[in-house]
Amino acid sequence: MKSFAVPALALFVAVHVGWPLAAQPRPMQLEDLFRLKRVGDPQISPDGKKVAYVVTEVLKDENRTNSDLWLTSTDRAASSAAGGAWPRRLTNSPKHDRHPRWSPDGRWLAFESTRDGNSQIWLLAVDGGEARQLTSLSTGAAQPVWSPDGKRLAFVSAVYPQFSDKPFAESDKLNKEAQDKRDHSKVKARLMDKLLYRHWDEWVDDKRQHLFVLAVNAEGTPAGDPRDVTPGENDAVPTSSTFSAGDDYAFSPDGGELAYTAPPLPVREQAWSTNHDIWTVNLATGERRNITEQNHAADGYPRYSPDGKQLAYRAQSRSGFEADKWELWLLDRASGQRRNLTANWPQSVDAFAWAPDGRTIFVEAAEQARGPLWSVAVTGGGPAEVKRLFVDGVSHDVSVAPDGRWVAFSQQHMNRPPEISRYVLGDSAPQALTFTNAELLRQIELPGPESVTVPGARSTGSGQAGGAPIQMWILKPPGFSAGRKYPLVFWVHGGPQGAWADSWSTRWNAEMWAAQGYVLALPNPRGSTGFGQKFTDEISRDWGGKAFDDLMACLAYLESQPYIDRTRMAAAGASYGGYMMNWFQGHTDKFKTIVTHCGVYDFTSMYGTTEETWFAEWDVGIPWDTPDFEKYSPHRYARNFKTPNLIIHNELDFRVPLNQGLSLFTTLQRKGIPSKLLYFPDEGHWVLKPQNSELWHQTVFEWLASYLKQ
Repeated sequence: MKSFAVPALALFVAVHVGWPLAAQPRPMQLEDLFRLKRVGDPQISPDGKKVAYVVTEVLKDENRTNSDLWLTSTDRAASSAAGGAWPRRLTNSPKHDRHPRWSPDGRWLAFESTRDGNSQIWLLAVDGGEARQLTSLSTGAAQPVWSPDGKRLAFVSAVYPQFSDKPFAESDKLNKEAQDKRDHSKVKARLMDKLLYRHWDEWVDDKRQHLFVLAVNAEGTPAGDPRDVTPGENDAVPTSSTFSAGDDYAFSPDGGELAYTAPPLPVREQAWSTNHDIWTVNLATGERRNITEQNHAADGYPRYSPDGKQLAYRAQSRSGFEADKWELWLLDRASGQRRNLTANWPQSVDAFAWAPDGRTIFVEAAEQARGPLWSVAVTGGGPAEVKRLFVDGVSHDVSVAPDGRWVAFSQQHMNRPPEISRYVLGDSAPQALTFTNAELLRQIELPGPESVTVPGARSTGSGQAGGAPIQMWILKPPGFSAGRKYPLVFWVHGGPQGAWADSWSTRWNAEMWAAQGYVLALPNPRGSTGFGQKFTDEISRDWGGKAFDDLMACLAYLESQPYIDRTRMAAAGASYGGYMMNWFQGHTDKFKTIVTHCGVYDFTSMYGTTEETWFAEWDVGIPWDTPDFEKYSPHRYARNFKTPNLIIHNELDFRVPLNQGLSLFTTLQRKGIPSKLLYFPDEGHWVLKPQNSELWHQTVFEWLASYLKQ
């Protein structure tokens, strides 16, 4: 067994902020989860002296959140919480202000805001003054991106495609009339003629997300009407977050072309195809080209090199598999030749950004339950040299300084919510730029997790002795005493191609659960990401196989620890984790109780009601083509169910639809097994509204306490 511990947060705050430790830090309380502000989306100014970012606050009494733009200096001393003019709040509207993007000359921040009703693009002069509204589309506007000369903005709007080839004033009027008619009609019926008619937690209603370009003059006002540059029946950005890495479109350096990521064609196949492609549109002629049609798997996230000669993008190789490895590719725009930069690198590429000199690309990629930043050398031929810059929690939203010598990003740990950090190339570790939650965090005891490695099931076709190594986090409660025995809560993550990382969550918050007095285990079994593609692949068509064996091996390890009370163990999970709770019901009696959130129960009914059928077809199969389709379906083992079970399921969950939770509850009730169903009519796959989240936590913790507390 290999293990190591992450230092407690209180020490980090004392060292990096310069404040004394609280005399007696207390365990985390539920109200703390709502009091902690959420920080992200850092954007370095063109002169490299400032970073704009977003801070989101929870307004629990109003059952919503509110986001505002902030600005800090890149001088760490000026940014410290001990004083000075930084950080500075830029917006203070009662609605969401987010997605800040600097104009190339540094005069303006474009951002999206709901302060006037639906989302629109606004401009803010950084040197002072009130924000001004730039767009007023009836269909809304979001995700502004500047052209390199600062004369145009691209953005996204969801429109009715049948009007998209008309002049803007006419199409906008027709879009408004169509939406008003639907909103005000007494008849709420829908007539569908193709799949993907609803997605995640919303009805699509035949709208398509198109890219618009708007000319902006030097005074920061529109120079004409917005222009739909992607008219037609298809979307111009991924409709599934699985295939998105951020702003999925970019201007060429000369401003004459826009590259973007489009979902598969024909549209009627989008529910079962993953073949996203990169298209370009000539902004002068309107001509569009598919530049990745040779690859029948997903391509996306195009980024032009600073000199415009190359286009970097990420691509998968297996059609139909959303969790395939993402490779970083380079396209020579003149010759058409392509080069796979990461062919010999085991990690999967997330978002990335070019260095200003065009010789390096900075990449976000998960590794062993952490999220380091990496540099990829572009020079030379063949696969590139990839270097890990540092390992410290999980890093996202990388923004590159204009001199290329440092990057800003959001950084988080399991026991530290996200803040903005800066990393200077060649340094040993990053430095914090913001300390938004330091005052509150120094009052709370947030233990650091321990990482252990446990032998799991043997890999398919493996000649290795023993099982595959399974990484698992163990988080002990505040005030842990080695001489005591503690109840255990055993988590299983969703995906299943996901991972429990050294990161903070506002939904399933590990510190919040440990503060209830439990030892919390977070294993990463077969199917988890960040441990090599083969490890990820081994969950497909084997949901209740090796992954279950891995989890039981992790549980056996925990049972052998002197501080675990084997008579007081519970399990909890959501999505695939919820599926595994249902599988546990039929295959183990180790747990005193189980918590199932939005879990798959019946493979056949799940296939017929979920929206992204490509996922079900790759991971489980097609009911009429796969002989053993229901082999790992939990409902087949209901005869063995006996464990008390709390179920949470939500009306607007179109990924794992409500019938899954209702069917499980019916089975448990009919068998006389103690069970409760918590149902939210206004939530999707996750419970996001603050007051709903409060009830979710209270219900879960009360249920667990009734079985685990002595």
